Amino acid sequence: MEAWERLAVVCAVIVVAAVLAKLVDLRMARRELPPEAVTRYRVLRRSLMGAIIFVGLLSALLVIPQVRAVAGGLLASSAIVGLVIGLAAQRTLSNFVAGVVIGLSQPIRLGDRVGVPEGEGVVEEIGLVYTRIRQDDRTRLVIPNERLASDTIKNSTIVSRERLAEITVPVPREKDLQAVVDLLRDVAAPDELLVTALDGDAVVTLRAWADDEVSARQLESELRLRAQSRLREAGVYTAP
Repeated sequence: MEAWERLAVVCAVIVVAAVLAKLVDLRMARRELPPEAVTRYRVLRRSLMGAIIFVGLLSALLVIPQVRAVAGGLLASSAIVGLVIGLAAQRTLSNFVAGVVIGLSQPIRLGDRVGVPEGEGVVEEIGLVYTRIRQDDRTRLVIPNERLASDTIKNSTIVSRERLAEITVPVPREKDLQAVVDLLRDVAAPDELLVTALDGDAVVTLRAWADDEVSARQLESELRLRAQSRLREAGVYTAP
């Protein structure tokens, strides 16, 4: 085979691999997914594209006699595994591995608002090597995935379903405020009890955590009933 023929075959194999990778990507991109699956799916798409192009390049090398033995060995033996493991120690592939880890474990997701030492913004893109964060002034932070996988990140979007139940109890100024506080602490057993006002009547605030929004509203109702009943029994509130 002439040199120009070999070159044509190499180019054809590379083009076919690139086209195949793009077609696979376009096919996968058509799927409508819930927000929590978008990040994983995008990382999978890009990893698959990279794998197709990588195999295509190695296949193209089979056409060149000088490197045919090497390329054939890489494709047909476990030597490729050793190559990947060796490259994993390098920064670029470390970032790639970190990107896959981020995509699977999802400490951050597309659309999340996160804070890093350089600033705060919304996750716009999680690439195979870098993650792009859009700040409020429209500038972008481009951060290596390896850093995001190893550093502490504040994620303001992933929040607990727990909600804080809070009620306020007015205490007439002529009553013993400390005695009222002791009564409320004994009856309501809140997570937090504070005297939040002394102008006019005193105000005691009770706070407690509930499992969700509905439970928090129910807990607020129960705290009001228990507090009012106990304070009336103790004579803090007098019946009309």
